[in-house]
Amino acid sequence: MNNELNLYRRWLECAVDDTELQEELKAIENDSEAINDRFYRDLEFGTGGLRGVLGAGTNRMNIYTIRRATQGLADFVLETCENSSVAISFDSRIKSDLFARAAAEVLAANGIHVHIYSELAPTPMLSYAVRALKCSAGIMVTASHNPAKYNGYKAYGSDGCQMTIEDADAVLAKINALDMFNGVKLMSFDSAIESGMISYIGKDVIESYYENVLSQSINSDLCAKSGLKIVYTPLNGTGNKPVREILSRIGINDVTVVKEQENSDGNFTTCPYPNPEIREALNLGLKYCDEVKPDLLLATDPDADRVGIAVPDGDDYALFSGNEVGAMLLEYICEQKTLKGTMPKNPIAVKTIVTTDIVNAIGKAYGVKIIDVLTGFKFIGEQIGFLEEKGEENRYIFGFEESYGYLSGTYVRDKDAVVASMLICEMAAYYRTKGISMIQARENMYKKYGVYLHSQHSFTFEGESGMLKMRDIMDNFRNNCPVAINGHKVVKVDDYQLSVSSDLVSGSSSEILLPKSNVIAFTLENGEKAIVRPSGTEPKIKAYYTSSAKTMEEAKAMQSALDEEFSKYFA
Repeated sequence: MNNELNLYRRWLECAVDDTELQEELKAIENDSEAINDRFYRDLEFGTGGLRGVLGAGTNRMNIYTIRRATQGLADFVLETCENSSVAISFDSRIKSDLFARAAAEVLAANGIHVHIYSELAPTPMLSYAVRALKCSAGIMVTASHNPAKYNGYKAYGSDGCQMTIEDADAVLAKINALDMFNGVKLMSFDSAIESGMISYIGKDVIESYYENVLSQSINSDLCAKSGLKIVYTPLNGTGNKPVREILSRIGINDVTVVKEQENSDGNFTTCPYPNPEIREALNLGLKYCDEVKPDLLLATDPDADRVGIAVPDGDDYALFSGNEVGAMLLEYICEQKTLKGTMPKNPIAVKTIVTTDIVNAIGKAYGVKIIDVLTGFKFIGEQIGFLEEKGEENRYIFGFEESYGYLSGTYVRDKDAVVASMLICEMAAYYRTKGISMIQARENMYKKYGVYLHSQHSFTFEGESGMLKMRDIMDNFRNNCPVAINGHKVVKVDDYQLSVSSDLVSGSSSEILLPKSNVIAFTLENGEKAIVRPSGTEPKIKAYYTSSAKTMEEAKAMQSALDEEFSKYFA
């Protein structure tokens, strides 16, 4: 605790640029637990960049942790790139604009040219700007779909993907070598603007992004005459302008926006968890649906890289999972490209290892090669890069992950809720012209390929003790492999940290040819799967379940029993 107290006292002395932080520090003067929580560790910089609770201390998001991390990034960029430049964007979260300016000031002071959006813009538009402006790196100030008390930033490489493990480790080493207060270079934002070290990203880049999104449309001509009616909520985030602009351009004009969630608001007062994966975030939009009676409810998260939907189902509205939407989009893209003769030779689709296996059946039906990658959209973007190096990027037709992230096209290297919103609406419009509801389209897919049910259960472990608990749980899975789960034998174990796939029936093993990651997958004798991994951005271990059956009722019963039994390992 002595180290934490020393850090606390130094922050009282040196953290004078932010009066809010000073007030917070003084308020916890006699609270050893609060001091420990803020100073027992540094926020870790990883492939997801930085993320943490707003506040004072080394374990919080504030201008000092932002500056130090950005100085480390600047040192890395200067060491690895010539004529360096960095693109910056920010979302609607509390202090996102302040943190974006703080990062820009550090980069400019280090002689790195900064291209920054003049107003909040989505994550995919940051990825696009990195590539369009040939930047050395990119920063997106956001905490994605976390609650309002969080903020952070995602760091991108010159390819527009979030940083690789190797580069993130290199940046982390640079950060760790820096003093929080004395090791950072600074230049005022206004001075950097005047000197030309910081410039605003122009409308030409934004328009070019829109054109690339629109180029992914397959049946945009039928949208205007389809009569499709939409309720849309940007959840007080960055999707408001770009999503509405794109829908307007493809002729979908009957769009009712949820007014309480239309404009930017980092407090997210109407949806404490601004995550389109959960029903709570869609509750207000669903109330609008009761009045408007739309064909589709569309919701994008604060940095507009994820999108969720709900569709009419009798007298209610059904929320579709990310797996279901992704599979339906792949089926739609494959079917329509095949019918129109625009399917590329040797097409490829990419998914993460925790994403639905129905994709394999769809790929087989249309001759599409399915590539599995580790969790994290950067690995999907990496596959596009591999194709680009061979001049074969046109082979990529779609990529997605179960957590509501989708990408059609190669113009960005991260998930894009703008293009996904366009394609979802276009798909719904297409089915509407055929007299098919989205519920019916989903059922048709299951009849064709079988029912694949997937779910995720997150187990939260807060604070220092929580981190130790998560480590122990993963070590226990690794060192004491379950023989059976819910009465079904474990027949296969894939350990992505050890890069070993073990067949427990034959006793054989093989190498997993993917980057090392703290993920373990268990396959049961009845075909069910359970995959566990610690979150890279939250104090959670996530369990992913897969069940396949002839009917949805049977699959749900199997999965409920699997979750009940597997959850005991996290007690």
